[in-house]
Amino acid sequence: MRLTFMNRILLAAALLIIVPTSIPALAQTAFKDTSMLRAPAGSRVAIFEFEDLECPACARAFPIVHAAIDKYKIPLVRHDFPLKMHVWSFDAAVTARYIQDKISPQAAEEYRRAVFANQTSIASKDDLNTFTQKYFQSHGRVMPFVIDPNGLFAAEVRADYTLGERVGLTQTPSIFIVTQKGYTQVNDVTQLYAMLDTAIAENPAPAASKPKTTAHK
Repeated sequence: MRLTFMNRILLAAALLIIVPTSIPALAQTAFKDTSMLRAPAGSRVAIFEFEDLECPACARAFPIVHAAIDKYKIPLVRHDFPLKMHVWSFDAAVTARYIQDKISPQAAEEYRRAVFANQTSIASKDDLNTFTQKYFQSHGRVMPFVIDPNGLFAAEVRADYTLGERVGLTQTPSIFIVTQKGYTQVNDVTQLYAMLDTAIAENPAPAASKPKTTAHK
């Protein structure tokens, strides 16, 4: 049976539906609002990260990201993005915010690092509470009976989550290398150093202007 021209078109369309396309998927995610993905004022390059303290991938990325900011002397703009499927990540983020505000940013980083290191032993909010009490005690401090009585730190975490929703995030960690010009998503954290090398090379520091000399007669 001979196919008409129209039948050939219909057959080709059907095959396109059945047979997977050979065109590779785009590495970059189609985000919504990326206007905030810029380096802080005065910085050429920075790392912008959305993090979930209950996320195993975030735990693996944490030491790599922090080693990178130490090596390259660049800022880290971190936001909490506790995924709704996770049981205790929101509470852990609130505690980290409390420690950052009431003790020090460095102490908050140490707490986040400790949570990631003990992530597999924390299965519930009660486990998190027990872990946090022991953490405070081991650092010579008393954990307050209520971490966030006024809801201030919870509001900060929710604001971060709303920001992530604006971007269009669906997973963690979501890591970006940002400059004053825009951003590049880091899909493979093992490539972070190479991507930073490229970003820094493409965004060199402005050349220092030479002082003007005045000729004396």
